[in-house]
Amino acid sequence: MNRTRHILRDLRRDLVKNRWIYIMAIPVIAFYILFSYIPMAGVQIAFKDYNFGAGIWGSPWAGLKHFIAFFSGPYAWRTIRNTMLLSLYTILVTFPLPIVFALLLNEVKSKLFKRTIQTVSYLPHFISLVVICGIIKEFTQSTGLVSSLLAMVGVPAETMLQDPARFRSIYVVSDLWQTLGWNSIIYLAALSGVDPTLYDAAAVDGAGRFRRVLHVTIPAIMPTIIIMFILRVGQFMSVGYDKILLLYNSSIYETADVISTFVYRKGVVESNFSFSAAVGLFNSIVNFFLVVIVNKISDKVSETSLW
Repeated sequence: MNRTRHILRDLRRDLVKNRWIYIMAIPVIAFYILFSYIPMAGVQIAFKDYNFGAGIWGSPWAGLKHFIAFFSGPYAWRTIRNTMLLSLYTILVTFPLPIVFALLLNEVKSKLFKRTIQTVSYLPHFISLVVICGIIKEFTQSTGLVSSLLAMVGVPAETMLQDPARFRSIYVVSDLWQTLGWNSIIYLAALSGVDPTLYDAAAVDGAGRFRRVLHVTIPAIMPTIIIMFILRVGQFMSVGYDKILLLYNSSIYETADVISTFVYRKGVVESNFSFSAAVGLFNSIVNFFLVVIVNKISDKVSETSLW
């Protein structure tokens, strides 16, 4: 009883002391409650034969019918494979390179040059995705810039987005161009918090610039890297469908069709809401378990985790 009183008293003091912080947090909390938690009640349509007339609550239960239909259908393996491969390639390329980019910028002594490079690298992030995809389509046409440059080294000029084998490369490279500078911001912020005396001590011990980066800089920002990796793995099965929708076409479904675009076609285009909800729920469950597993492994190996 006394312990409960102490907890309530400490909570009351904290609320009074940090009241403005809690007040500023109210809109954020309200947003997630309204748009993330309350809509979760609609997940039940994955287990129902949903129709507009009866609504969510009045539609008849169907059990695992739609899950079975998906896994026994002809597109399950293709969409799962494409999602996993595209996400894996994206992580392998776009996760480590912003770290390397931040490390290189951190070594630049000229503030003007550093700021110029940062500004140029940030710009693609602020360009509309529709414009980005339009540029990609123009550059990868048979007469586009990229196709023309490749033709100079002997690669046949063709519309690259008509070739299933080239879609993943186009997606990953364009994603790197779009996110490299922006994703490096958090690592630059972590680098700014490294104690300068550690570099001085390493220099006194005879460590060169590369060894200082290897033994001082990277270990100092490793907790940030691990947390960002865990969060990225949590989106492993959620490849950016909006960009894929703007780029792909029926001739490259073989490699470009992922779970999220499949859900879009089934739910929005074909109005098969229960089936698309079942597939989307499966996707979310896989992401959830990936986060839990990677977080647990990280906690055991490095003692750094989300919880």
